[in-house]
Amino acid sequence: MPIYEYVCRDCGQEFEQLVFNSREVVKCRKCGSGNTEKKMSLFAMKSGSQFRGTGKKGSSGGCKGCTATSCSSCSG
Repeated sequence: MPIYEYVCRDCGQEFEQLVFNSREVVKCRKCGSGNTEKKMSLFAMKSGSQFRGTGKKGSSGGCKGCTATSCSSCSG
């Protein structure tokens, strides 16, 4: 069951959603609209301080010196 990234076409909210089946209608968490679009995502995994698959190196927990624990909140 993969987690996908989405953007709402109505309000612009970006969010992640665990999808159980490909026919599931994904609704925006902010406005409730079903007018959402799956974003293009890169696969990556972290091993030590190296992010495999993205080419980014992290320090304490994020990419490029970012302190976030999730790459979904990282802008670069």
